[in-house]
Amino acid sequence: MISNVAVIVFDDVSPFELGVACEAWGRDRSDHGIPVMDFAVCSPGGRAVRTISGFGLNVSHGLDRVAEADLVILPAMYCSTAIPTEVIEVLHAASERAARIMSICSGAFVLGEAGLLDGRRCTTHWMHTSELAEQFPAAEVVPEVLYVEDGPILTSAGTAAGLDASLHLWRQEFGSAVANTVARRMVVPTQRQGGQAQFIKDPVPECQSDTLEPLISWIVGNLHESLDVDTLARRVAMSPRTFARRFRDETGTTPHAWITARRVHRAEQLLEETELSIERIAGEVGFGNAATLRQHFSRLRRISPQQYRRRFSVTS
Repeated sequence: MISNVAVIVFDDVSPFELGVACEAWGRDRSDHGIPVMDFAVCSPGGRAVRTISGFGLNVSHGLDRVAEADLVILPAMYCSTAIPTEVIEVLHAASERAARIMSICSGAFVLGEAGLLDGRRCTTHWMHTSELAEQFPAAEVVPEVLYVEDGPILTSAGTAAGLDASLHLWRQEFGSAVANTVARRMVVPTQRQGGQAQFIKDPVPECQSDTLEPLISWIVGNLHESLDVDTLARRVAMSPRTFARRFRDETGTTPHAWITARRVHRAEQLLEETELSIERIAGEVGFGNAATLRQHFSRLRRISPQQYRRRFSVTS
């Protein structure tokens, strides 16, 4: 269980992505029942660091503090910045003791330099994925997705994707209800899957009547219905091919992937908040039967519905 978080910074750190880590993990939200992290920003020797925006940051902790952390975070910095040897050393130590390690944006280059991406799937901001793949050929770079989890290593794309990856960890560690509360406090979407595209085409429709938002809202309220592409396309008077293209343009993913993620998310809530049987929950969220629910839930959450309920149920 994550309870201790350390963020590593050195010269040329990006203050925006550092702020993402601080907002996601360093805020006291105990008034909403959220666990409070033992949180620290650390630098080599505890020295002040220079940001890419031209101002300095005073830092209270040296890298020895990283040895206590369950989660180690690398925010973005210039890809060409020399990485201090002691940072590489503490990352190796963190990996050897199986701490979770997360990068935001170009922080992935630090993990690559430490050899922690070798043989792993990973990502970074879409502008840098080609460079990451070229610089670290032993890594399997997945372009244009929001985040990638491979074992204890979690790499994410740009600023907002750092929040998505953080919420993913909150959900894994503390359940859907806690993650949703953290998201509401930050006023961000409660859940975007890691495989979703980093950017979507025409995110602001030129004409409100052209958007699929009314249909998407209807889907969320009717997950138990048959939601195949042909059925949904008929509801908005489009051909299935046109509908599928428009849906991806607006959401960054396919109708099937988006609906499956929403169904799993709703199943999480029912597992936490009700005593309904797994079979009943499968029907409520549109999976039809318990076997299909278990298949999709285990694939997306890496835990079975029964295990999730035992861990996060508020009714027991």
